[in-house]
Amino acid sequence: MDHYLELTLLPDPEFTQPMLMSALLAKLHRALHDLRRDDIGVSFPGYSLKPQSLGTRLRVHGNLVALDSLQALNWLSGMRDHTEVLGPEPIPEQVRFRSVSRVQVDSNPERLRRRLIKRHGISAEEARQRIPDNTGKQCALPFAQMRSQTSGQLFRLFVRQGGIVDERCEGTFGGYGLSSVATVPWF
Repeated sequence: MDHYLELTLLPDPEFTQPMLMSALLAKLHRALHDLRRDDIGVSFPGYSLKPQSLGTRLRVHGNLVALDSLQALNWLSGMRDHTEVLGPEPIPEQVRFRSVSRVQVDSNPERLRRRLIKRHGISAEEARQRIPDNTGKQCALPFAQMRSQTSGQLFRLFVRQGGIVDERCEGTFGGYGLSSVATVPWF
């Protein structure tokens, strides 16, 4: 990982920053899927726990060949009026590292009920009694609102940025550019 792209969301009177970041991540996800690459990672320089926000900047990290192949896809179509793109630029020499990972939370009571019925063979009424509507884990991490390409269901992509470390950790990145093992440069 020796280069990065930095995408900054521009203010827009019609769309909120979280809506634009969600759309940007959805486009990146489709591009990474089409490229079938596992060597491109992301970070969020404006990430904040209070208030919960991924911020207005997305950094996409990779080697120059990987980032050039990403840019060759024209993956930002429809987002060009909403973003300012810098790069690919070389990673600064003095950096630290951090992991940026996805956190999956079982927060949908209906899905939990279906799973309970399937696993334990109980009735829908019994599942409703065991798992009331107000059940579900809450997550205080920033997220992007995404739509599943297969089911069409909306879901929250919760993102955790790990602690800053001095040493880089090698590994692969998933379809959103996130990894619980691999680190990205932090600067």
